[in-house]
Amino acid sequence: MGRFDGKTALVTGASRGIGLSIARRLVDDGARVVITARGQDALDTAVADLGGPAHAIGIAGKADNPDHRAEVFGTITREFDSLDFLVNNAGINPAYGRALDVSDDAVRKIFEVNVLASLAWTRDAVAAGLSTAAVNIASIAGVTAAPGIAMYGVSKAALINLTTQLAYELAPDIRVNAVAPAVIKTDFAKALYEGREAAVAATYPLRRLGIPSDVAGPVTFLLSEDAAWITGQTIIIDGGGSLAPVM
Repeated sequence: MGRFDGKTALVTGASRGIGLSIARRLVDDGARVVITARGQDALDTAVADLGGPAHAIGIAGKADNPDHRAEVFGTITREFDSLDFLVNNAGINPAYGRALDVSDDAVRKIFEVNVLASLAWTRDAVAAGLSTAAVNIASIAGVTAAPGIAMYGVSKAALINLTTQLAYELAPDIRVNAVAPAVIKTDFAKALYEGREAAVAATYPLRRLGIPSDVAGPVTFLLSEDAAWITGQTIIIDGGGSLAPVM
């Protein structure tokens, strides 16, 4: 018996990387998953990796597109008896540089996908009968200075506070938490470590970069009954990087 037997989860941005790792952990623990991403081919590959249609359904579309959300929740209503878990993983960072240098258009797009879309997915999931828990994938950039990805960090800070607000509003029926990973070895984060992985890893007390499963474990914990009395919290997953020893 898996701890998520008979449960249904929706994971956005899950054709690869952190999202796919979360979906895989959910399936391994007995859940059925609906995964989204922009490209259908990548989703088809991910569904096959997750064991095929008996375990996963992939629906392509942009995270901030309301028609895409409507298609996803329509499918969930038709195919499944319930929606137990939501993981808001879809996110973008189309602009690198100082906060003062990022264009207004780029800032708007970052917030539309990373913050407003997460709110919309949660709102629609609640309307569709979300019953147990949601987890938002934030970032360590949301709790500290983030040179080079400043506005991404600002958007993740907003997502962390949105987590707090939603946890309060949706209690006691639905728990809402977040995780804030540091650098994880994914295609999305390559610009932060490619060509200098050893030097970046050396900045972490655990002396390595994170991998997607390092995030999947805490996320599935927060979805599970083991976290039944936890809501409104953000777990930092950073290999000890935020430790600040007093010398």
